Amino acid sequence: MLDGDLYLANDAQLVQMRKRARKLTRFYNQTTEDDDDRRSEILRELFGKTGQSFKIEPPFHCDYGSHISIGEEFYMNFGGIILDCAHVTIGNQVMCAPNVQLYAATHPLDAKLRCSGPELAKPIKIGNRVWLGGGVIVCPGVTIGDNTVIGAGSVVVKDIPANVVAAGNPCRVIRQLPVPDD
Repeated sequence: MLDGDLYLANDAQLVQMRKRARKLTRFYNQTTEDDDDRRSEILRELFGKTGQSFKIEPPFHCDYGSHISIGEEFYMNFGGIILDCAHVTIGNQVMCAPNVQLYAATHPLDAKLRCSGPELAKPIKIGNRVWLGGGVIVCPGVTIGDNTVIGAGSVVVKDIPANVVAAGNPCRVIRQLPVPDD
């Protein structure tokens, strides 16, 4: 699965991993703002890697959790979904507006093969200081470069370079942004 090969989602090990993620996200989604320490604890247990400082507003859902890596000062607003059937790597100071969806999961294009059950997944990489507007969907195999802004409602189906504003369905570069002095 993580190598991009066909896999069966009903494999016993994968089913157990998803059950673990469902349990942890259910606990997470039942927390309140007074439970910030507990929230961080649950996400550290769920995710493969986290920074020290991050915040995800419930409700949040994912497939496995263990294939998600988030950097420092990551923020995801309400309704975030990460389908992490492949690695999803998110840089530092990334902001996600409400209802952002990151989909590493996909299916074969051949109808007969698709209907026989195997699935596919492709990794997603999001650079540092990226802002994903409300309702953005990032599709399997996409990389988004540092300092980029993706406009609300965009469907990102191919790589987007660093230091741009991009929007639309399909998402395309609208303009360049100045390269920040790091």
